[in-house]
Amino acid sequence: MNATQEKLKAQVEQALVAAFGADFAGVDPILVAASNPKFGDYQANVALSLSKKLGKQPRAIAGAIVEKLDVSEICEPPEIAGPGFINLKLKTAYLEAQLNAIQADPRLGVPAAKTPKREIVDFSSPNIAKEMHVGHLRSTIIGDSIARILEFLGHDVLRLNHVGDWGTQFGMLITHLREFDSENNSFWNSLYYEANNQPGFINSPSINIGDLVQFYREAKKKFDEDADFRERSRKAVVELQSNELPAKHAWFFLCEASRKEFQIIYELLDIKLDERGESFYNPLLPKVVEDLDKSGLLVENQGAKCVFLEGFTNREGEPLPLIVQKSDGGYNYATTDLASLRYRIQQDQAKRIIYVTDAGQANHFAQFFQVARKAGWIPDDVELVHVPFGLVLGEDGKKFKTRSGDTVRLRDLLDEAVFRAHADLKTRLQEEERQESEEFINEVARVVGISAVKYADLSQNRTSNYIFSYDKMLDFKGNTAPYMLYAYARIQGISRKGDINFKELGNNAVLLEHETELALAKYLLQLDEVISSVEQDLLPNRLCEYLYELSKKFNQFYDRNQGVKVLEAQEPQRTSRLVLCDLTARTLKLGLSLLGIQVLERM
Repeated sequence: MNATQEKLKAQVEQALVAAFGADFAGVDPILVAASNPKFGDYQANVALSLSKKLGKQPRAIAGAIVEKLDVSEICEPPEIAGPGFINLKLKTAYLEAQLNAIQADPRLGVPAAKTPKREIVDFSSPNIAKEMHVGHLRSTIIGDSIARILEFLGHDVLRLNHVGDWGTQFGMLITHLREFDSENNSFWNSLYYEANNQPGFINSPSINIGDLVQFYREAKKKFDEDADFRERSRKAVVELQSNELPAKHAWFFLCEASRKEFQIIYELLDIKLDERGESFYNPLLPKVVEDLDKSGLLVENQGAKCVFLEGFTNREGEPLPLIVQKSDGGYNYATTDLASLRYRIQQDQAKRIIYVTDAGQANHFAQFFQVARKAGWIPDDVELVHVPFGLVLGEDGKKFKTRSGDTVRLRDLLDEAVFRAHADLKTRLQEEERQESEEFINEVARVVGISAVKYADLSQNRTSNYIFSYDKMLDFKGNTAPYMLYAYARIQGISRKGDINFKELGNNAVLLEHETELALAKYLLQLDEVISSVEQDLLPNRLCEYLYELSKKFNQFYDRNQGVKVLEAQEPQRTSRLVLCDLTARTLKLGLSLLGIQVLERM
């Protein structure tokens, strides 16, 4: 709810008490944005909900409220419509004052959180020795945007990359690495030598992630087909868990090789993360099992240690257990997640923990959240949130894959977007007979291509699947990144054409006369409400929708047929309209930055 709406809500609440007594204090006035501008800007619908309680007609109730309602500083005289709606129209002078106030505010009227808190956003989470693929796209982009918005609001945000860097698969990888140089075993011998002669980790040459992916496939094939290899892999897991140095150094070597390739992706996407993988919590797992046992929740079932869950059953309708320690003594993902949850609450002091993963993991989160609550590990002031998202589909409506049927590598997907943006820009430059440097072309193509991928994802309701289409996401029409970037660049073009320094425009300069000016002004003042809603419901598409509508309202304002003149206008309208241009550009830039999207001064 924005500041204006909060003020009006408070005034309607006071009028309600003045009209009907103290018993109605705290009654929600049901104040919402008007669905149709011809009815005003806001509408209070409380009269309809009180009809039965008061034994009066809604219009009579509305009339009684309006008699006591003083909104003269903000609105025109209230009007009663239909069965009892109270319509409120903002005064032009009030809008002008609000815009003049935010003109000097770098936050554009968006207040910081009144009570900042420690929040953790857990996102991206690729697996070591595997390439990041299209399946990591949504978690990475959505998680980053949520973190940016929370940071902007002043919360202390810890961005965590819970990478898969531990487990039985490392036994097979270490065993395969041991046999990597079958002739003289020099690679493994160097690991062994360095591990026993250096106090820290070794500084060995890196392995390219492409090689590692093939390396993983080879190891997996051996593990599946060779019983002797499987046995040696299990022993390697024991060596790793026992902190034997050659195995530990080999593990570190594999992790570092993966991190370097992950970092290329994160730099392309302009994403910062603090890595804290599964291995970090490994020493904490026995204590999780011990404490669950002390709490009386642990049950032994077929040799495994489990916690039985409420509301979850197997196919036979029997209660479903969450296994926290397998019959062979090993641990599951749930055990690690329980350990990480406790650490984040006890050590990180987090008050809201947000997990950004695909919707298919919803049951997993519901289950281990339930166990943690049963164990009494979740304080009343800590909120756990699973932020689910749908699948990325190909244009055939099926899971997005390459022509050969493989999962699309994230690096290839991003490179292709930049390549297509580059080709499109070259074509446009030829059509416009513009000459630009190769450096300019490459930079614009990079920003447009990466932004198009990000925005296409974020503009969808995250709970739904969406179809990935390069043609649609790179289109300069519709709800796309190029459309938004062009709106921003267009305003900067006005500045260049008129030799205008937006920073030097006078304060208290806004004068609203034309209907497109009023429509743009009202929309500019809704930014705080939109960002507040995303903070609560964690749906970045709401910010995308706002920026798209803002761009459309600016284009209507600037349109020569239905809008107004700007550079050609006489004073004081000229300066006022330039201020509206500047506020629109700053709002677009801020909003896009919260989505992780960089703007361009020229396109």
